[in-house]
Amino acid sequence: MTKEKKEFLNLYSHGFARVAVGVPECRVADPAYNVGQTLALARQAAQNGALLIAFPELGLSAYSCDDLFHQEALLSASLDALGALVEESKKLDLAMVVGLPLRVNHALFNCAAVVAAGKVQGIVPKSYLPNYAEFYEARQFTSADCAVVDSVRLFDADVPFGSSLLFDIPSVPYFRFHVEICEDVWVPIPPSSFAALAGATVLLNLSASNIVVGKSAYRHQLVSQQSARCLAAYLYSSAGKGESTTDMAWDGQALIYENGERLAESERFSDASHVVYADVDVERLSRERMHQSTFAQSARRHKLEVETFRVVSCDVAVKTTGRLPLQRKVQRFPYVPADAGKRDERCHEVYNIQVSALVQRLASSNLSKVVIGVSGGLDSTHALLVCAKAMDRLGLPRTNIIAVTMPGFATSDRTLAQARRLMEAVGCSASEVDIRPSCIQMLKDLGHPFANGEPQYDITFENVQAGERTNHLFRLANYSGAIVIGTGDLSELALGWCTYGVGDHMSHYSVNASVPKTLITHLVRWAADTKQIGDVGGTVLQEIVDTEISPELVPGKVEGKLEQKTESVIGPYELQDFNLYQILRFGFRPSKVAFLSLAAWGDKSTGDWPADSTLEHREYDIEAIKKNLGIFLFRFFKISQFKRSCVPNAPKVGTGGSLSPRGDWRAPSDSEATVWMDDLKNIPERC
Repeated sequence: MTKEKKEFLNLYSHGFARVAVGVPECRVADPAYNVGQTLALARQAAQNGALLIAFPELGLSAYSCDDLFHQEALLSASLDALGALVEESKKLDLAMVVGLPLRVNHALFNCAAVVAAGKVQGIVPKSYLPNYAEFYEARQFTSADCAVVDSVRLFDADVPFGSSLLFDIPSVPYFRFHVEICEDVWVPIPPSSFAALAGATVLLNLSASNIVVGKSAYRHQLVSQQSARCLAAYLYSSAGKGESTTDMAWDGQALIYENGERLAESERFSDASHVVYADVDVERLSRERMHQSTFAQSARRHKLEVETFRVVSCDVAVKTTGRLPLQRKVQRFPYVPADAGKRDERCHEVYNIQVSALVQRLASSNLSKVVIGVSGGLDSTHALLVCAKAMDRLGLPRTNIIAVTMPGFATSDRTLAQARRLMEAVGCSASEVDIRPSCIQMLKDLGHPFANGEPQYDITFENVQAGERTNHLFRLANYSGAIVIGTGDLSELALGWCTYGVGDHMSHYSVNASVPKTLITHLVRWAADTKQIGDVGGTVLQEIVDTEISPELVPGKVEGKLEQKTESVIGPYELQDFNLYQILRFGFRPSKVAFLSLAAWGDKSTGDWPADSTLEHREYDIEAIKKNLGIFLFRFFKISQFKRSCVPNAPKVGTGGSLSPRGDWRAPSDSEATVWMDDLKNIPERC
């Protein structure tokens, strides 16, 4: 395997960084034992490719020493333990952050020491000392605000000291971390908030945190919210087995969150030392801050606090070459929650967003009727369901929905039957128009060979049918005092899989325009399961979900199956929706998208499948991933933007983005795809 291919398979090549949180077993007031347990976990983390590991508050001494902290023997032993850690760090390619009591200028501080590459890189004292309930830290320790020096002499070296230190690991772009201690994150404005504004993408909390009923859940909320608000990763470690149980108990909880999402959590109440890992996407965090312009505005507003931070460079030799696969779970279907309960919530919310938007559009237009084309396929089915619910919300009869199915030259018996049964189940005003005569007339006017009996199925042949359908709908809307409801979805807009102008590209209002195909599949299934149009309607909805996707514009079958299959041209929707999400939502380069795709789709035993998915549990190798990503890139960046530049109004339904030029996506119609196609070349043909 070539060096380039090895680097492709290394998570550090794609903006990720592996971090760890360790909870070692401890003994109260026994630093020699504690440093041994700490080093055992550190070695394990280094061997597993982590560049950083965080340990609990006062972990070298134990947290529950009480007045023993004022004993010289304990302070000296804690410093000796730190020295042992420094010496061993010469052999480890990672940074360790440990807690210990440290005397500075005749005051005792509760500190976190950052150790890497054979030296103490910096010392961070605790800012907020709890002195309520079971805590009385102000009895033993001094707050960071009382420090009068910005460096300390340790092991014959001057070491940066203070609560406003940031630590860089230069070999990993975007990786800058900050350390705070326990109570610091429980206050209204934690020090890590200012650290994030100063550039820290990874925030650490060395905590002891005894356990009481309900506290674990609150820790989750606290860490999740802080990571989300700061657009950062947050590593949290709390004390575990071995701490004194004189008046308290300990559960040893370790957490890793990224931008509000939990990546890792340890088993609580463990009887052994343990460590958890997560692959943090620091490139994504940087991109999110760049995208959210108010983040920089906040940094400017807090300029005085931000300017107090000092940056310390940590020389950690990160192994950025060689195979190091991603251990992070990557969702195959980013638009569709894998958990059944969450998926039902998502479907309910998306459906009601669409319905509410259509209700408002009809009310503001002073109209009470809609026109919709019904093909018997997924998109028009879901749009019809939205129309039905909107009429119910407005107190109008469903007969105000003027639904038309328009069979053409390639319409199958199956989809035509489904369209008829669906319209009947909904209870709308249903009609049927055979578009073939008018299409033949148009083709005859054009001098097209098909009008003379020659089977020439070119783009003109296809678009005449699409145009005729849309033209009929618009004229019917004029005649009926109604608006035309568009049915096309987000995936089709992304790939340019729609007929421009007077075709399925156009409508008066498009309810599906920000809903991807993979989600529409589950929306229709959810509508069936929740009996949105009754038992009979549920049966036809499930049949529609099971129908192979085709535009049905070209006649002919091969071995009894449709010859014209959408996914054979534009690639599998499940892959293309994955590509769309990563590129639209995060702006990732193609090689990173392929790396993520391989992590999600390369092995069917990994990632998350919706439990009731009717999709075959397929795997895609790197060759298939690269091929379909190439199709997506060319169609998205090179040939389809002009269609998106003038799409009808449509409600945005999710944070995954929309392609409206008035919403998430503004792009030139004549852009080149060169830089994306060039990066595609960095993806190996096989792994």
